[in-house]
Amino acid sequence: MSENNKKQSFLGRLFSNRNKTVDVMVEEQIQSPGRMMLDNFMHNRLGMTGLIGFVLIFLFVSIAPYFVPINLGTSDTTQTNVPPTTGMLKIPDGMKNNVQAIAPGPTFGVGCNKDGQVFVWGYTKITDKIDIKKIPDEVKEAKIVDVAAGYDHIVAIDDESNIYVWGNTRLGQDRIPSELKPSRTKGPKNIIQIEAGYQISGALTDQGEAYFWGNSNMADIDVRKEFQGHIKKFAIATYNYILLLDDGSVAYGGMQKNNAFTNIPSNLSANVVDIAASGDTMADVTEDGKITVWGNATHGEAKVPETESKPVEIYGGRNHYTALMENGDVISWGDNEHKQSTVTAAVNSGDIETVFAGFYQNYAVTKTGEVHTWGLDGHILGTDDLGRDVLTRIIHGGKTTMTVGAIAEVIAILIGVILGAIAGYFGGTADLLIMRISEVIGGLPFLPFALLLSAIIGTRIDVQLRMYLIMVVLGLLSWTGICRLIRAQILAEREKEFVLAAQAMGVKEGTIIFKHILPNVMSILLVEATLGFATCMLTESSLSYLGFGITPPTPTWGNMLTGANNSIVIQQYWWRWVFPAAIFGLCTICINLMGDAIRDAVDPKSLGR
Repeated sequence: MSENNKKQSFLGRLFSNRNKTVDVMVEEQIQSPGRMMLDNFMHNRLGMTGLIGFVLIFLFVSIAPYFVPINLGTSDTTQTNVPPTTGMLKIPDGMKNNVQAIAPGPTFGVGCNKDGQVFVWGYTKITDKIDIKKIPDEVKEAKIVDVAAGYDHIVAIDDESNIYVWGNTRLGQDRIPSELKPSRTKGPKNIIQIEAGYQISGALTDQGEAYFWGNSNMADIDVRKEFQGHIKKFAIATYNYILLLDDGSVAYGGMQKNNAFTNIPSNLSANVVDIAASGDTMADVTEDGKITVWGNATHGEAKVPETESKPVEIYGGRNHYTALMENGDVISWGDNEHKQSTVTAAVNSGDIETVFAGFYQNYAVTKTGEVHTWGLDGHILGTDDLGRDVLTRIIHGGKTTMTVGAIAEVIAILIGVILGAIAGYFGGTADLLIMRISEVIGGLPFLPFALLLSAIIGTRIDVQLRMYLIMVVLGLLSWTGICRLIRAQILAEREKEFVLAAQAMGVKEGTIIFKHILPNVMSILLVEATLGFATCMLTESSLSYLGFGITPPTPTWGNMLTGANNSIVIQQYWWRWVFPAAIFGLCTICINLMGDAIRDAVDPKSLGR
């Protein structure tokens, strides 16, 4: 050893580069086979690229589900086939510090400033031909003082109480009652409130009269005469509405006599100061600050949080409520899938003047005109035909697909290694029997066999058991290639001197096989396992595509692509198949690059020396 090497520290000699003067043959002698394989792999750029890509995807689908939960039972008609978009909460510059009114829609927002100008933002396409962002000229010319956003249309009112409607009007959303038109009243009545819901709208005059219009086939929009002239405020749910009367009581104003909203709690006979509605519930606030919720509260709307300050106003979204407190703070509760019930810390600074809430968005305006927002800001990768977020399903679908592929490959490796080692070492009858079994199983047409099994089982087992069954079936039908590979390698290894020495020393044959011979073929097994993992993932997706795999609503990359197997989806809703296909293809390519790099690393000829 040279004098320079003697002076090097232990850590320097361990981790620093070798002396460039070291002979190539000496370098080969001081490196272990494992170290040589690792060095060769790390110098393979494609292999390292595949490794890094696979690790990133694996970490993404393994860690992200803890931060992005999924509700398998979710289905939302208001969010169907929304393309990749953000900015649903982004207030236009023309409204900053100048807000007059804001109304959140399903995927858009509409508002007007104190100068009477109207702004629409977010994803505004209602259909291929209807874009709600196209504001009518008469609305642009008028001074708008209030706006309301429905499921597919917008209602606005100007300073002279003229009502404007645009968007989808196919079901009478623009059929304004004659009582609200100037031609019948010698000038329009003074309108003090407008609201919009699912294909219906309503307006309230200063004379205490409420009028509703729109799709009357779906909604109960008639008003009983005994309430007209005594209405102080109204709130619209999906298909129904309630009234706050001038005596402080709450009433259901429609003609239906038996639904979830007609049974108003008995404690609401008086002293109610505000009312609101979500999609399927109604709520009120009394003078003493008590909030009561009734209806079909399936999203936690009735779980009102306890507060130190008294609520004074309440606002309803699709599945949540927001309340303004006496001290200027704000609370939200109910469904929180889109973070619409998570009030940001900046909101509760005690200076909120008013709140605008609806669907999945909230806007809190401070006394200085600043606007704070929370809720749904968009879908980064879009949504599917049931309104489910594509990114969320890709995350959880990747976890399922990788789990199925990994466990299936583990099963195949265990069976293939054990049977291949026995056949290769003992030979004779054992070899003959195992190889014939391998040939029979390898000759089974896999996909027709899986389809036949699917037809026999049908829907008699749940999704969890179906996933386990797929893992087992994939494993039981995928071991034959590994078995033949291990058998061939052990046939070569068993003739070497170290095996003969172990036999002469009386070492048990099981120990010789699995402790002495098998480690010498592990590098080749690693290559096969890597490539087999990708194959199992592809096979699972093929099964899902053909109907045997894991069925929705449990997501996998395979059944997500199956759901996009439609010419209309492929042409119009490209995000539903592009993103699942992209990450699935990228993951498979990365695994194959790793496998090829490992194969080159274990091949001495690839060293080129």
